[in-house]
Amino acid sequence: MARTPSEYAVYLLLENGHREEVRFPTIQEFQKWYSGELVPKSASNDFISVPIKNIQGEYMVVRPSRIVAIRVEPLFSSSVERFD
Repeated sequence: MARTPSEYAVYLLLENGHREEVRFPTIQEFQKWYSGELVPKSASNDFISVPIKNIQGEYMVVRPSRIVAIRVEPLFSSSVERFD
């Protein structure tokens, strides 16, 4: 029986070498943001909002043209916390 992830960690790797982590509750919510916000403006230097639903009162904006890679990692509630 396949396990269902409890959330998804999305790592935005930026042009300057920084890495930002954002979490989405479902893969569908990530895909909706990705295809609706990021892809249409991928070459733009204008800021777009990145949803941060798990941190109260905090938000992030990013220039889509500065994102060089995205890594999506499913997280399971039974996963052992990993440290880089």
